[in-house]
Amino acid sequence: MVLDFGGAALGAAFGVLFDVVIEIKNKNLMFKPILKKLKSTLESLKPLITVIEKYNKKLDLPEGETTDFKLKMEKGAELVRKCSKVNRFNIFIKFYLAGKLTELDDTLKRLIEILEAQGVRDVKENLTLTREIYLDVKENLTLTREIHSKVDGGGSNNGLVHNQINVPAISSCDVLDQLPSLTVGLEKPLKELKMRLLNNGAPLLVVNGRGGVGKTLLARRFCLDDEVKEKFKSNIFFVVVSKTQPTVSSIVQRLHKHTGNEVPDLPDEAVAVRYLKQLLNKLSPSPILLVLDDVWPGSVSLVRNFVVQIPEYKILVTSRSQLPGFGPPDFAPPYHLEPLNDGDAMTLFRFWACLEDWSSHIPYDIVKKIVDHYNVSPLALKIVAGSLSGQPTEIWRRRLKECSNGSPTLSSETELDTHLQSYLDDLKISEKECFMDLGSFPEDQRISVVSLIDMWTEFYELEEDGDAVINLIDLDLRNLANLVVTRKDVNADDDYYSEHFATQHDLLRDLAIHQSIQDPVGQRKRLIMNLRGDNLPKWWKEHEQQPFKAHLLSISTDETFSSKWFDMQLPEAKILVLNFRTKDYALPKFVENMGQLKVLIVTNYSSFHAEVGNFQLLGSLNNMKRIRLERISIPTPSKTPVKLENLQKISLFMCSIGDAFSNCSIKLSEFLPNLKEMNIDFCDDLVKLPVEFCDSNCMKKLSITYCPKLSELPDGIGDMVNLEVLRLRSCIRLQGLPGSIGNLSNLTFLDICDCVSIENLPDRVGELHNLRKLNMTNCSKLQDLPESLKELEQLKVLICDDNGKQLWESSLPHRNDVDIRLTIKDINLNWMPGFG
Repeated sequence: MVLDFGGAALGAAFGVLFDVVIEIKNKNLMFKPILKKLKSTLESLKPLITVIEKYNKKLDLPEGETTDFKLKMEKGAELVRKCSKVNRFNIFIKFYLAGKLTELDDTLKRLIEILEAQGVRDVKENLTLTREIYLDVKENLTLTREIHSKVDGGGSNNGLVHNQINVPAISSCDVLDQLPSLTVGLEKPLKELKMRLLNNGAPLLVVNGRGGVGKTLLARRFCLDDEVKEKFKSNIFFVVVSKTQPTVSSIVQRLHKHTGNEVPDLPDEAVAVRYLKQLLNKLSPSPILLVLDDVWPGSVSLVRNFVVQIPEYKILVTSRSQLPGFGPPDFAPPYHLEPLNDGDAMTLFRFWACLEDWSSHIPYDIVKKIVDHYNVSPLALKIVAGSLSGQPTEIWRRRLKECSNGSPTLSSETELDTHLQSYLDDLKISEKECFMDLGSFPEDQRISVVSLIDMWTEFYELEEDGDAVINLIDLDLRNLANLVVTRKDVNADDDYYSEHFATQHDLLRDLAIHQSIQDPVGQRKRLIMNLRGDNLPKWWKEHEQQPFKAHLLSISTDETFSSKWFDMQLPEAKILVLNFRTKDYALPKFVENMGQLKVLIVTNYSSFHAEVGNFQLLGSLNNMKRIRLERISIPTPSKTPVKLENLQKISLFMCSIGDAFSNCSIKLSEFLPNLKEMNIDFCDDLVKLPVEFCDSNCMKKLSITYCPKLSELPDGIGDMVNLEVLRLRSCIRLQGLPGSIGNLSNLTFLDICDCVSIENLPDRVGELHNLRKLNMTNCSKLQDLPESLKELEQLKVLICDDNGKQLWESSLPHRNDVDIRLTIKDINLNWMPGFG
C-alpha cells in the first residue's frame, strides 16, 4: 500500500520507496540486512514526512533541498529494484550495490537530522546535533558497515555497544545492527533463549558451545529480535569479556559513558560494584539487558559482580565452557549451542564457496564429505570454503584427501586447530606473514587499517601504502580477517583509510599467534607479549640478558600494569606495537636502544585519554618513519621537544590535542623537518591548527577529519607549498578556506566533504592549477562558486551531491569536461554479468 502524505511530492516518493523496500526485503536474502536497516530508517522517517510542510516553513528549507531528497528517494526505489536482479555470485555488483544502499540510508538519516533539529539553519543548533552524532560514531569503536556480503562465523570484535533503539541518527552506528548477509540455524536457538530468559523470568542464562560455533552471532541476533527490542528498548548493553578479561571498573566506566552519564574515576572494584548498582537502579524500573560475551572460566567472579537483584534486569552470557554456579535453581539451565544441521551447513558452505547452483562442476559427493568433516563449527566451514572458492576440482579432491587421512569428522577443537594449521600452509608467503601480524593486536578489538598500512609498508618494504591494503583484502577474501568500512561513502577511492578497520575471530588470532611462536623465544621474528599486571612471562628469566632477534615487538598490558618496565635488547626490531588500558602510561626505557625502529603504534583501550610519558626516548631513533597514536593526550611540543629527524608520517586518532596545539610555539620544521604526511582524525578538542605547523616545506598530505570544533585554518596554510592533498572532511564548524590556499600550486586533491558551515570558496581557489579532484559533497551552505574555478584546467573529477552538481552547472556551465561523480547516482547494470 502506498502511504498517503497529503499529495506532497516528497511524501509520494517516500511512499514508493517504502513499498519497494518492504516488497524486496523478504525476497532477497543477499541484501536483507541492509534493506532491514533501510526499512528501520524509513519507519523512523515516516512520522516526520507527514509534517514536512510545517518544517519547511519553520526551517526555511529551500525548495531545492526537498527536491533533492525527493530525487534521491526516487533513485533509491529504482536502486532497490535493481538489487532484486543481482546474481548473488557477482561479487563486484554485490559490493557496489551494498555501498549504494548504505549511502541511501545515510541520506535518509540526514533528512531525519534536519527535521528533528528544528533549526538546522541556525548554525549553533546544527553544530550541536552533528557533534552528538560524530561523538557517538567516535565512541563506538567497533562501528561497522559491511562492504562485503559475508557471513560471520561467530566470535566477537564488538567492544561495548549501547544499543540506542529508536534513535535514528545513532542506530546506524550500532555494531549490533551488523548481522551477516546469510544466517542459518538460529531460529530454534533464538526461540529457546527467549523462552528461558524472558518468558520464564530467570535473571541469567549461559549459552555455551565450542569456539566458532556461533555463540556471539546468536547473542547479537537475540539483541536485535523485535520482541527483545520492544521489551528492553534503549537499555541493551553488549560487553565482550574475552580471555584477557577487563576489570569490573573498566566495564562500569564504559556503561556510564554509553548511558550519557559522567564517567566516574573508580579506585577499586568494590567502588565499581557500588557505582554499577547505582546505575542499574537509575535505569530501573525499565527492563535492562546485559550481554557478557566470550566469558572464560577464570572470569566467573567477574560475572558474579554483575548479578544484582533488580526487577527486569537480565544477563545473557556466552562461553565456550560450562560455568559453575550459573545454573538451576537460581538461574536458567545453560543452553548448549550445537553445530549446524546437515542442511544448514551445506547452505552456508555453498554460499561461502560461491558454488553458483547445484549444477556446479564440483561433484556433490566431494562437497558433502568436506562439509561433514568441517561441520564442527560455522567458522571452520567459512575458512575452508573461502580457500576452495573458485578452485579447480583437483584442489577440492586434494582437500578431501587431507580430510580422509584423519577422522571422518572433526570431533574436537584440537583437531580443528590442527587442520586449520595445515590450511595456512597453502597460503602465499606474503599472506601468511600478514596473517601472523594480526596477532599483534588485542583479541576482540578492531584493528586500524592505518596501523596495518604503516606496519606492512615499512616491514615488507612495499612501494606504496595501497599494496598493504591489497594484502588485507587477500586475507579478507580468504575469510582470515574481515575488512569493515565505517565511512558513509564506502566506495570512495581517495586512498584514505582512517575509517577502515579489520576484525578477526579470536580462534584465528590464536592460530596466528601459534604460528608465530614455533621458533625459540630469542629467535622469533615476532615477539608478542600479553602481560597481566607487572608479571613477566615464564621464559623471561632465562632470556633477560640476551638480545632478541624479533623484527616486530607487540606488548599488550591490562588495567593493573604500573608502567614499571623491564629491560630488553632488540637491536633488529623495526615495528613496536604498544596496547594498554591505563590512564597513565610511559614508553619503555629500552625503546631508546631500538636503533632500527621504523614504526611506533601506541593504542589506548581505556575509557579515558591517557597521559603518555617518555616521548623524549624517541629522539635517538634516526630510522623512525611512522607514528600512530590513539586516545592519547598529546603533550605540548614546546614542553617536551623531541626532534625526529626522519619521521615521515604521524597519525593522531581520537587524541586530546587542544592544549598542546594552542600552546605550541615551536615550528613543525624544527622538530619534524622531514614530515610528509599528517593525519588528525576524530580529535574533538582541536580548535585551530597552529600557524607554526604551516612552515613545513616537506608536507605533502594534510588530513583533518571529523574535528567538530575546528573553525578556521591559519592563513599560513599557503606556506605549505608542496602540499598535494588537503582533506578537511566533516569539520562541521569550519567557516571557510583562507585566501592563501591559492599558493598551493602543487595541490591535486581538495576534500571539504560534509563541511556544512562553509558558505563560499575564496576567489584564489582558481589558482590551484594542478588540482585534479575536488570533493564538495554535502556542503549545503555553499550558495555559489567563484568564477575563478573555470581556470582549473587540470580539474578532472568533481565529487558532490545533487545540490553540488546543480551549483556547479549553474555557476560554470561551460566546464563540461569535468567528470561529476554523485555520491548517490543511478547506474545501468544491464550490461553486467548476472543481470537480465
